[in-house]
This record gives sequence, structure tokens and C-alpha cells, in this order.
Amino acid sequence: MATLKPILLVEDNPKDLELTLTALERSQLANEVIVARDGAEALDWLNYSGPHKERFEADPAVVLLDLKLPKVDGLQVLEHIKKTDVLRHIPVVMLTASKEERDLVRSYELGVNAFVVKPVDFREFFKAIQEVGMFWAILNEPHPPRPRGEPMKVSKA
Repeated sequence: MATLKPILLVEDNPKDLELTLTALERSQLANEVIVARDGAEALDWLNYSGPHKERFEADPAVVLLDLKLPKVDGLQVLEHIKKTDVLRHIPVVMLTASKEERDLVRSYELGVNAFVVKPVDFREFFKAIQEVGMFWAILNEPHPPRPRGEPMKVSKA
């Protein structure tokens, strides 16, 4: 049986973080949820750098990515993932409160797999997170794992 890939949750808002973790937990997903509270921490985790140099060798099943983040914003994280050869296969779901068309358009231009506006209503938010988690962690067939130490080539395109 294959090892379950973790879910990388990148969220800086403590309330949204708590709600998202609770919704994923109640979905009874067995996947570990890795939390990054800013874009720089997410990039360190994805790139095996900084404090995550020795982390477990599995890319995430999905990255649940907030748009408005400290240090490095969600669009910059998304761009890095989709321009880095060994990361571009990782599904990224933008989870944001932003309803701005330019954020939606730019996310899709950069290669986001899905763009989910966080519902204001608690029950709707909870349901949306559970559905996103179930789809990407269970139903989606993931890309095969990359070998550790594979070079992190970034495309110029």
C-alpha cells in the first residue's frame, strides 16, 4: 500500500487555519496536514530548505494556498511551484477570501488547479474544505514521487 502524501496548508489567519484543520480532520482523512503560516515557510518546506532540510521525503498530495500571505504572497508561491520542474505536478488549490477578478485570472495564468473563494458562512466554509480535501487527497490520482536530491530546475518561461 502506498504511503499517503501529506496536505500542505498555507494559511496565516488563525481562525481560518483552525476551521480548515477541523474540517479536514472531520473528513476523516488520514493524510498528515503540514501547516505553513507564510509563503516563505511554504517554499522552504517544498524546497527542502531552511528548517525543513531534513523533512520526510514526500511532496504534498495538494497545496491549499491562501492568496494574501506575509513574506511571500500566494501568487508568488504558486508561480514558484509551477515554474519549478520537480514541483509543477503538485496540485495547488487557491483558498482565498478574495473575489477580485484579477486574482482569479492571475492564479489561472500561473497554473492553479482550482480557485475556491472561502465562504463567509461557517457551514459552507466547512463543507467546501471537506470537499476540497476529499477530492485532492483521496479521489485524485497523484503524480509519482520524485527522488530525493533531484535538482530544483526553474523554468524561465
